[in-house]
Amino acid sequence: MTDPVVTIAVPSFNQGAFLDDALSSIFAQGVAVEVFVLDGGSTDGSVEIIKGWSDRLAGWRSQRDRGQAAAINEGIVRGRAPFVAWLNSDDWLLPGALVRLLETLERAPTAPMAYGRTWDIDQTSGRRRATWVQPFSPRGLAVRCLISQPGTLMRRSAWETVGGLDERLHMAMDYDLWWRLYQSGGAPAFTEVFVAVNRVHEATKTRSRRVDHYREAMEVVRRHAGYLPAKWWLARPYRVWWETLRHQLRGRRE
Repeated sequence: MTDPVVTIAVPSFNQGAFLDDALSSIFAQGVAVEVFVLDGGSTDGSVEIIKGWSDRLAGWRSQRDRGQAAAINEGIVRGRAPFVAWLNSDDWLLPGALVRLLETLERAPTAPMAYGRTWDIDQTSGRRRATWVQPFSPRGLAVRCLISQPGTLMRRSAWETVGGLDERLHMAMDYDLWWRLYQSGGAPAFTEVFVAVNRVHEATKTRSRRVDHYREAMEVVRRHAGYLPAKWWLARPYRVWWETLRHQLRGRRE
């Protein structure tokens, strides 16, 4: 049996409509993976979908848990591959993504992680646009989360050095992790290639809990950068208040 190269945790809760796409994209990568699905006790048929993949999964469970960050940590610690990632069950990897990210890390042997470009695809309209991703700089990271989580791959050694995700966080745990990986191991490596897709829909935490998301992200920047760029205050009225109102109005119409 081939030793796994990448451990992938797939946290999920009532995402049965998307889960099969996520798992299909992982197993189509042509890389030896070990995949752990951490389901939070779904009641929407997700368990049946997971069972359909059980012969290819390294492990899975479905039960109430302590949240997304804790579930991801659980999946990663159960694995043994030298590289790690997580893929939320409503996102998917593009063909060749893991190969390209592994190549990027091979060319940057001291980098704690690699990341590439991703697409945002609106589940309702089908509209596609490039996620705001850019080459790494600490100043840039203080202004915005310039790394898109589905398009990332980390060295297990770097993950273990920083202790994985902070389970106290629920909205910006990835943003916090990028800071800690950088501060512990140096700048991540970047590839211009598109490697993954964010599925954008109304149930995502980023859309349904914008106030919480901005508050937690701002706290992350303050803690790690030591200051808060003016962008956060200038953008907040639109990105939080107006977008939250628009989300609420759309929900009433539906």
